Amino acid sequence: MSLLTVLYASLFYAAAAVFAAGLAWRVFDYARTPAPLKIPTTPAPITGAGAASRVMREVILFESLYRSNKWIWVFGWVFHAALALVLARHLRYFTEPVWGWVALAQPAGIYAGIAMLAGLAGLWARRFLVERVRYISTYSDHLMLALLAGIAASGLALKYVAATDIVAVKAFMLGLLYLDWQPLPADPVLLVHLLLVALLMALFPASKLLHAPGVFFSPTRNQVDDPREHRHVTPWAAH
Repeated sequence: MSLLTVLYASLFYAAAAVFAAGLAWRVFDYARTPAPLKIPTTPAPITGAGAASRVMREVILFESLYRSNKWIWVFGWVFHAALALVLARHLRYFTEPVWGWVALAQPAGIYAGIAMLAGLAGLWARRFLVERVRYISTYSDHLMLALLAGIAASGLALKYVAATDIVAVKAFMLGLLYLDWQPLPADPVLLVHLLLVALLMALFPASKLLHAPGVFFSPTRNQVDDPREHRHVTPWAAH
């Protein structure tokens, strides 16, 4: 077993542990945070099913962003939709045999990487070109965008510029899952790609990327607009 394989295997175990534990803690923290007021953004649904539908539209279609800024919505939706396809395509490295729907996603997943990078470019340009957004942007905002762009660019490079042994890469990934480590190819672009992925996983629980689970806990989206019919009392204030 090469030192490179040991280092990257250990790195991915550590990154996965930080990601899972950090994300679980953040979700637990969101779930236990009280919502003392009824603050759904109006017009809001008046039933639980309607509120659930509203949250799902927000997750899938970015409804509020579409209403507020169309061109940012385009870049944001393209990036997220492309990212979903890219992640679906990468499931082939963790499944054997490959699931049928993952196999169907392979052709679209190739071009989704290009769309993902284009969407990122638009979102990143916004942080430089729009004065009010530039003013509130922090180093961490740019770091997350840089990591995502680096992952997308290095992934595309592996496809079109510096191809690697994908059979060996899949063996390495499956080896991580089944605690049966396999050699990792020592291709520089692949190593950069995997390093950036591990860094993103480790930093995710402490970043603004937590809007992914956080949207489900947003009271402006998940609350029912029924303050006249029912008094809203949080459990901690019930007594």
